[in-house]
Amino acid sequence: MNTVIFLIMRRMRIPLLVLLTVYAVAIIGITLIPGKDDAGNLWYMDFFHAVYFISYTGTTIGFGEIPYEFSKLQRMWVIVTLYMTVIAWIYAIGALLALLQDEALRNTIIERRFARIVRNIHEPFYLICGYGDTGQALVRALEEKLMRSVVIESQQERINVLTIENYPVYIPKLCADASKPIYLVEGGLKNNYCAGVVAITNDNLVNLHIAITAKLLRPNLTVIGRVDSYEVAANMDSFGTNYLINPFDIFARKLHTAIHTPDLLLLHECLTNSLNIKSCESLSSPQQGLWIICGYGRFGKAIYEQFKNVANIHLVVIEAAPGRTGYPSKGEFITGRGTEANTLQQAHIEQAVGIVAGTDDDVNNLSIIMTAKELNPNLFVVIRQNKTYNQIIFKAIKADILMQPSKIIASNIRVLLTTPLLVDFMRIIKRSGEQVWIRKLLKHIKQDILHNTKPNIWEITINSEQAPAIYEELSANRPISLDCLLRNPRERDDMLECLPLLLIHNEQPILLPERTKLLAIGDKILWCGKHGVTAWMEWALRDPVILAYLKNG
Repeated sequence: MNTVIFLIMRRMRIPLLVLLTVYAVAIIGITLIPGKDDAGNLWYMDFFHAVYFISYTGTTIGFGEIPYEFSKLQRMWVIVTLYMTVIAWIYAIGALLALLQDEALRNTIIERRFARIVRNIHEPFYLICGYGDTGQALVRALEEKLMRSVVIESQQERINVLTIENYPVYIPKLCADASKPIYLVEGGLKNNYCAGVVAITNDNLVNLHIAITAKLLRPNLTVIGRVDSYEVAANMDSFGTNYLINPFDIFARKLHTAIHTPDLLLLHECLTNSLNIKSCESLSSPQQGLWIICGYGRFGKAIYEQFKNVANIHLVVIEAAPGRTGYPSKGEFITGRGTEANTLQQAHIEQAVGIVAGTDDDVNNLSIIMTAKELNPNLFVVIRQNKTYNQIIFKAIKADILMQPSKIIASNIRVLLTTPLLVDFMRIIKRSGEQVWIRKLLKHIKQDILHNTKPNIWEITINSEQAPAIYEELSANRPISLDCLLRNPRERDDMLECLPLLLIHNEQPILLPERTKLLAIGDKILWCGKHGVTAWMEWALRDPVILAYLKNG
């Protein structure tokens, strides 16, 4: 507020001085010019009446001559006064209008209002730095979970997009450089209700500055940073950044999983992306043979590192600027873009089983795939989409796997913020490597739990906030089993259409816990079920009467 007042006073200083000078001359002049009263005697207007008269004369209201009719000399002075004050007001008003259009002042007022709104937030929220394609997807996902967010974005065009979005809860937003600590503080970094900071701008160094600032000012705060440079990632990690999101590494691991454990990838996609589980089908990806990687930038290198040591897979890399990207440590290398038939033929496209179009140019990627499929229609196609607005044409290419960096980042951060237990669940299953078990679990979820509808994934912690009824029972040493949460509160003999995927009991993970498993204070449960089940489960979590009915009828 002090900055706003300072800007106003600095810009309006001369217009105000002109107004004060004109009014002072007019008032002093009218008090010095003599007039005549009703008896014909000389009189001089006193200071109070002079101020009163000049005030309404200068604003052209004109109540009349007071307290007596003016002499000719007084009326001449009033004419001069009228024009002087009108000109002074026009000048002052013009300066004020110009001030209101001043970008610096408007930005300062917006910034002050933004900081005030954020200070008044009294519920958990996430500070999201960057509102590109990834930011939009993440904010939308958080709003669907009724989780609040605050956005700082450096481009006004993206702020305008956020302004017209129809979110159920108002999202405070500011157009500013999030790498500057002052804007992070104004965005709620020091607010006790700030649950975490998400740095997802397109600049690695900006994300690094955000992560460093957040960890220095709030060491215990959850910080998630987008990064696609290993050097910057190492720097972020040294400052204790909780999660480093590299979309290229994530997708490379996803492609590796798709080839070697497709059922695991299918389960992951259905649970994390909220796809219609009926449409989730395993990919028939080739597990051996020749793969061609077009583009050896950040994405191509991530794919290459995942597959270079895999038995029965031979890699050929095509890169147009090897002097800039470098060369692979082993395997064939061809200089070119991959959009020309002769380059692909040099890479033995006719014998290839799969191709990865991973350049940073969407047109080149599409051209690579179209040319490659003309030469070998049986290829397994992986394509990278850089721009979201190209979604329509990328759907038309009908690739087996589509890589969208923004979607990958948003999906992973959404899971980390809303259902972090799902990450642990997938990690435990991946370590087990039981493909038959995974296939049976997926079939059970699809047919018996969800009935081929979209899944809803949520977490519950047994504490006084999320489960007060159960917490009260456990505090009184009255046992409660998982069975109580699985029963329908309207008819206890009916079971809710949900499945406990993971139970963290005494810091020990339990996959698919039994219904008879006794709960304890502090337990965390990961659930998968149909939409609407959470509302029914809330009854058992919060209502002691309903909980007693579910427990003993």
